[in-house]
Amino acid sequence: MNRVTCPVLSVPATLVALLFFGHVPASSAQGLVYPLDVAVAPDGKTLFLADRKLPGLWKASGSSLEVFFPAKKKFRTPLNAVRCIASDGKGGLLAGDSGTREVYHFTADGKSTALTKGGIGIAMGIAVNAKGTIFVSDLELQRIWTVPAAGGDPKEFAVLPAPRGMTFDKTGQLWVVSGGSRNQLVRIGPDAKITPVIKKRTFIYPHDVAVAADGTAYVSDGYADCIWKITSDGKASKWVSGKPLDNPVGLDWQGTTLLVVDSRARQVFAITPDGKLSPVKLVKK
Repeated sequence: MNRVTCPVLSVPATLVALLFFGHVPASSAQGLVYPLDVAVAPDGKTLFLADRKLPGLWKASGSSLEVFFPAKKKFRTPLNAVRCIASDGKGGLLAGDSGTREVYHFTADGKSTALTKGGIGIAMGIAVNAKGTIFVSDLELQRIWTVPAAGGDPKEFAVLPAPRGMTFDKTGQLWVVSGGSRNQLVRIGPDAKITPVIKKRTFIYPHDVAVAADGTAYVSDGYADCIWKITSDGKASKWVSGKPLDNPVGLDWQGTTLLVVDSRARQVFAITPDGKLSPVKLVKK
């Protein structure tokens, strides 16, 4: 077979970034690059952030931001493609990485342990139940897996199309947002029974879910540039929308304040119970 060769063109890195990402990522020296998720530590003050284009993990104490785990740029190395994080409830951190098809556990001093020996596809969400069992949503394999806290082979818990972010409510129900054509928000009981909360296509591109103590759910929608509010009877309405939100993704609670990570704005926002949004000041050390 004859091969056709073409001249190699020199394309500025900034143009490549613009074409590929839709924006030019900021330097890690300036702080957040492309954050996707946030996890609040048990102390209620320390934040951890998963940054897909750092790549790696950030730690924020007060307004001070520092790199917690610097991943390598090389593909298929730990956390090169980190997408989700969650507190283990005991001072440790869990992180899902699609580059190595793995979930990692980090101790407070940054030591990591691979938990599944590459048994996960694309981890999009992590949640931990009251017993310490880890639940992982797998976008590639269309499954919700359980993983022992000490690590081991993942076990199938539920089958769900395009599962993404998830969280437990105070009754032990697992809430999951789905990118499927129907049932974009569901609850899954301890018996793995799936109950739809939203039965029609309401969201454009849902990414994560957080549930308040009163049972009200909140869903981040990157393409709609908004946070949806879903009442206990399943009625959804746009709660906070528009600028400065640009691509809201990861969610977590800091007390009664909802923290929102926005990847394009390269910012963490805080939303108070009355719906007032403000940026969280984070300055890199």
